[in-house]
Amino acid sequence: MKPKSIQLATRFTLSALAIGILAACGGGGSDSLDVADGGIRGTGSSVGPVSGFGSVFVNGVRFDTGDLNGQVQSDDGITTESELDEGMILRIDGEWRDDGTGTANSVEYDDTLRGEIVVTQRWDLATKTATLSIYGLVVHIDNQTVVKGKQVTDLANGDFARVSAWRLPNGEFRASLLRVRDDSAVGEFDSDNEIEVEGKVSNFNPDLCTFEIGNIIVNCDVDDTDFDGIEPSDLTDEPFIEVEGEITGSVLSAWEIREDDLRRYRRGDEDDIEFAGPVSRALDSDNRTFGINGLVVRVTNETGFDDGLSENDLVPDLLIQIEGKFLSDGSIEAEDIELREGESGVEGRIATNSVNSNDQTFRIGGVLVQVTPLTTLTSDDDLSIRFQQLGGPEEVEVSGIERVGANGVVYLEAFKVDVDDEFSDGGFELVGRLRSADLNGIDVLGVSMQFDIDTEFDTSLEELGRLLDSGENPLVEVEYRQNTSGILFVDEIELEEDDDD
Repeated sequence: MKPKSIQLATRFTLSALAIGILAACGGGGSDSLDVADGGIRGTGSSVGPVSGFGSVFVNGVRFDTGDLNGQVQSDDGITTESELDEGMILRIDGEWRDDGTGTANSVEYDDTLRGEIVVTQRWDLATKTATLSIYGLVVHIDNQTVVKGKQVTDLANGDFARVSAWRLPNGEFRASLLRVRDDSAVGEFDSDNEIEVEGKVSNFNPDLCTFEIGNIIVNCDVDDTDFDGIEPSDLTDEPFIEVEGEITGSVLSAWEIREDDLRRYRRGDEDDIEFAGPVSRALDSDNRTFGINGLVVRVTNETGFDDGLSENDLVPDLLIQIEGKFLSDGSIEAEDIELREGESGVEGRIATNSVNSNDQTFRIGGVLVQVTPLTTLTSDDDLSIRFQQLGGPEEVEVSGIERVGANGVVYLEAFKVDVDDEFSDGGFELVGRLRSADLNGIDVLGVSMQFDIDTEFDTSLEELGRLLDSGENPLVEVEYRQNTSGILFVDEIELEEDDDD
């Protein structure tokens, strides 16, 4: 359910987390919110994807933006909160409290990439991934990416899109948002729809003021190009930068050159910071530091690890969220680290009369789904949707983390809920941890289902039993259906790692 480059790096880690995740306790998803008495928890910067509106939800905090009159700082054609999309990676300066609320003093957004896409790997229904290229810069799409303006299956060469993303250690990008421009509404972008690229400078010619990023040549002018926070001489060191301008063929005439998006993680006026992103450098066990978003993060004996995480699980590409403080040397001392990588999921119709607005839960194919302030809700009609609009029997796809509540109830804490306009044949599909299996059926993701003569085994019962006997709870993919009596039957079952091959 992740791009191949991310799958390979995280499969072992997520398998190692299985027991910890299954044992993580909490009711109604509250373990991710650290809810307490409402006191000030942090004052500084919060950087992460937007998960909802009604003010702005970032990193599980509902930031009140009332004092800003809806104003957003950006040079990408976005000036107000109403122009933001779920999945946009924002920087909010302000304060946040233990009760999950906060106050924003400023909201800032900047696109990572903007331009025409080339689809290099179409959307794969099995792995839930796609790969795009924007002027030679590789962008990975996965089931946590918010895709707007078009269906992910309809993405085509030549579509003009904006991307909000994290840069991976290999220089490629993992997209949090992909917004395809609607030609009838160019106002969704800046007035000129200029190109924006971000990447490492190569082949810099100081005499001509030219260099390359991706597969394009950038022409700059020391007199006319706006150099913001960077000098032309700095390009000699081949840094990562951001360029905006006008493209003709494979040549980009630069209007503005500035430091890349890692600037959004810099220390502000206060020392506290919370942010999300993929690990870029694995934890060094000697000095207990790792890299992420251009920062060095220090782990101490007081660092809290949620979701069954441990220091050894901090490997490149793993998506996590960190809360901590800047130290005098510019590093971050982590106070809390939690997982933002969704390994489990379910697809199908929301069960009629299963939506509980008080608990923010619903059921799909027997799976209990918990919505939290970290959950991004999207719909195929490209409109924002709120939990209160769900009533069943919408067709939805959910990705998230499998948890066990204090009462022993297994549930799926959702990172993303995507509402589909079309109904399927009524079947279900899930990915979750296998808890038990015998000749009659299985128990997975809190759902018991039976075998019948039509069940297909892409993984043998003997293999599943061996894994369970060895203490593993393997991740499996199951297609299943419900009969008129409400009994669930397995159509097909296989190990998820087999499906990823």
